[in-house]
Amino acid sequence: MYGFALANALSGDGGKALTGHGTLYKALARMTEAGLLETEWEDPDVAEAERRPRRRLYRISSKGAAALSAAQTVQATAPRPATVLRPVQP
Repeated sequence: MYGFALANALSGDGGKALTGHGTLYKALARMTEAGLLETEWEDPDVAEAERRPRRRLYRISSKGAAALSAAQTVQATAPRPATVLRPVQP
């Protein structure tokens, strides 16, 4: 998946909040450097046929998949904080 498509999938505003200041791309670069993602440039012929710049494509690495699985396990087993209801003062 390429960066802007990912931004669209993650946000309800067409990806503008995530891509406006490079927030998403900085995070993708850090995850790539950490080995959680693998990247490659798309085929230049595809971009040329669509008359646009090439896209960098991202996919989760095996290390990233293991990290995601571990994070999901921690989240699923973490104790939930108790909700305390307090009366509203008039």
